[in-house]
Amino acid sequence: MTRKVADCRKFPSVMDCSLTISGEEEEVVRTTAEHAVSVHGHVDSLELRAEIREALEDEKVTA
Repeated sequence: MTRKVADCRKFPSVMDCSLTISGEEEEVVRTTAEHAVSVHGHVDSLELRAEIREALEDEKVTA
């Protein structure tokens, strides 16, 4: 299974957050939503989680 990555630097933010979260898709969506709520003041919703899921990228494996 390909790991997914959520990178806060790719989302508009006044905080200049540099957090990157990687793992299995459901873990990343859940953890990113929790971060968005606790740090960035978003409301956890199906819409937020859909936006997060849409923005996920496959983790690039380096040898």
